Amino acid sequence: MDYLTQDRAPVLEALEKMKAARLVPFDVPGHKRGRGNPELSEFLGSRCLDVDVNSMKMLDNLCHPVSVIKDAEALAAEAFGAAHAFFMVGGTTSAVQAMVLASVGQGDKIIMPRNVHRSAINALILCGAIPVYVNPQMDHTLGISLGMRVDEVEEAIRKNPDAKAVLVNNPTYYGICSNLSAIVELAHRHGMKVLADEAHGTHFYFDDRLPQSAMAAGADMAAISMHKSGGSLTQSSMLLCGPDVNEGYVHQIINLTQTTSGSYLLMVSLDISRRNLALHGREILDKVIGLVEYARDEINTIGDYYAYGKELINGDSIYDFDITKLSVFTRPVGLAGIEVYDILRDEYDIQTEFGDIANLLAYVSVGDRPKDIERLVAALAEIRRNHRKDSSKMLRAEYIDPVVKCGPQKAFYSEKESLPIGQTAGRVTGEFVMCYPPGIPILAPGELITEEILTYIRYAKKKGCQMTGPEDMTIRCLNVMREE
Repeated sequence: MDYLTQDRAPVLEALEKMKAARLVPFDVPGHKRGRGNPELSEFLGSRCLDVDVNSMKMLDNLCHPVSVIKDAEALAAEAFGAAHAFFMVGGTTSAVQAMVLASVGQGDKIIMPRNVHRSAINALILCGAIPVYVNPQMDHTLGISLGMRVDEVEEAIRKNPDAKAVLVNNPTYYGICSNLSAIVELAHRHGMKVLADEAHGTHFYFDDRLPQSAMAAGADMAAISMHKSGGSLTQSSMLLCGPDVNEGYVHQIINLTQTTSGSYLLMVSLDISRRNLALHGREILDKVIGLVEYARDEINTIGDYYAYGKELINGDSIYDFDITKLSVFTRPVGLAGIEVYDILRDEYDIQTEFGDIANLLAYVSVGDRPKDIERLVAALAEIRRNHRKDSSKMLRAEYIDPVVKCGPQKAFYSEKESLPIGQTAGRVTGEFVMCYPPGIPILAPGELITEEILTYIRYAKKKGCQMTGPEDMTIRCLNVMREE
């Protein structure tokens, strides 16, 4: 590692050497550098398929890295201020699940906010750990879940001193951050690990104008989506570990579920993107911040829309705000965020990240240009002019406090029966229901189905939210636990 500096990209360099060697492939993948699938080669390009290769000595092995992948992960750890970094080719879902599985087991308790991504609850189904939810505060105007208050985390720890870990979103999908340093100090004082879902916080590590990163706050592990704000290919992520984490054990956990045929396309994209952020991160992110500030100002002059920012900070449930997030409250226009999302896509050929029943999120990155922002702002102004409605009859987005009847694993693997959704009130769900994105469950296995929840599901479906989770993909029926 001594000879490696952040301007190096070990995986990239190894792939370039492999290409220069002009190897004759008698290994997988079977397309043999694209020759066996000309249509795929024409679509993706030979330069791409030339490096879609399998593990070999000169390229190392993701399951047991000893050379170029090991070096690339060491450079990533240095760039992100971690003791160790793991390349993940199963998305941040696999990174979140690995850090949960490495921290808790059957019957162990883990403290977490209820507005977690489904991957965290899926991990509990796999390992049998029990969630202790710190139900997030709500901004009742915007209808968004906020961060975890430190005093509520402290209360959860007091009531559950046997909990093994605390999981924190850093940030939420909307850019809201909890007081991570205080939560870390509190959890460590009680012998608990702190896990950070940083799917939307990769960029925190490279610009001091942004909220504190998990590693800087002293968290034990952090799952980061390099493919979101870091510039790598979709499905490529990293798991960062602090100095007190047993990296060998974490690696064993990762290898329980991660493929033994790691994609070098994904790994080289992680390597190149890490180098780019390490060398130019501040410059890149300053540009993004400038674009979002410009967009926020322009949108807020249109009328009715509210593009929110650091003014939300209250020092507690909104300890900090990610100013690269372009989150827009649409309800005063009389349109749900998902309705604005659909109109932008269908009538203006603008694809935003997601819309819920009150907000729209436009993801801005270094790949965006001022003229792209201007096109978005102009479209939003025109939508207000042409589609504005009375907002008085719209459903207000409220956090629905879940009633947890049993752990997710017990519910998911229980004997179940399928009922029409309208007949499920008062029963316990055996499966998920969520809008995706953002992938935060409305219902998770083991939770009580209420009329309030059913009203929310019907309204979200009516407005056009993409509902996912149940076995019945039409969402007409739900699987509920059989009553004893």
